Amino acid sequence: MCLLALVGLAALSLTLGAYPVNLADSLRALLGHGDSMSVQVIQDIRLPRTLGAILGGAALAAAGTAYQMLFRNPLVSPDILGVSSGAGLGAVLGLFLGLPMLGVQGLAFAGGVLAVLLVIALGKALQHTDKTLVLVLTGVVLGALAGALTSLLKILADPYDQLPAITFWLLGSLSGLQMDEVWAIAPVVVFACAALYLLRWRMNVLSLPEAEAQALGVPVKPLRIAVIALATVMTSAVVSVTGVIGWIGLLIPHAARLMVGPSLARLLPVSIVLGALFLLLVDTASRSFGDVEVPLGILTALVGAPFFLGLLLKRAGAAQ
Repeated sequence: MCLLALVGLAALSLTLGAYPVNLADSLRALLGHGDSMSVQVIQDIRLPRTLGAILGGAALAAAGTAYQMLFRNPLVSPDILGVSSGAGLGAVLGLFLGLPMLGVQGLAFAGGVLAVLLVIALGKALQHTDKTLVLVLTGVVLGALAGALTSLLKILADPYDQLPAITFWLLGSLSGLQMDEVWAIAPVVVFACAALYLLRWRMNVLSLPEAEAQALGVPVKPLRIAVIALATVMTSAVVSVTGVIGWIGLLIPHAARLMVGPSLARLLPVSIVLGALFLLLVDTASRSFGDVEVPLGILTALVGAPFFLGLLLKRAGAAQ
């Protein structure tokens, strides 16, 4: 059902926007037929945004699901290891240095990966303490440090040229997405999601205490590194082209868990589809209503924060 809704919304998203195109003309424009304006709008603007929203939402939701299962904590998200903050710092540095967009995206990707490598290195240095707790705490600390450096660059940036671009990028948007950027992240997202799904049974065992998981023959340490690497790489890839879009990795796994339960055999696919559906819905709404396009990071927070607060209040009431 969710998959059918995603297909229907994807078709609808091609028709909505400042330049109206009906569904039949949209489908013809995808094949290069029809008037030149419709073909250009569909192929160069709306199709990249639609595919980017699907890939981005799927990747962030899958990463959030993996992190929550890995840390046995439903309150973590792709931000927990400083991925988004590191990628944001890399992109802001690229914009501050005046690099072309390819350079900005490269620094964003490198920043996200570097942040996780630092977290893992610190975790190994503190190997005599709780490994999960160390990873969480170091991720929070490095995320805060990256946020502080990002704020410093914003202060030093040109307020008339660089600062607006930096601020807009940090709020997240698909408005400038091109098809070559979609093709660049698509293999990363598809591979990482497929690999996580193939590891679903072993990841389910990680919900047990580490000693019990090892007794069942699961190589906990290599599996933990593999899951972190897969979730981090696809998160960094998405953030490098869309900017920082929060709440999806935290909100969507909860919604999926309410629908199908905690088993990753069902939870991961449903999270992927729901994440794609949610971000596509938010992006379609952001460009279809009003004269000013609202950045995605603002809309996801406006939707996600009240929903998550209501979920917490519901669980607190049930526990009493």
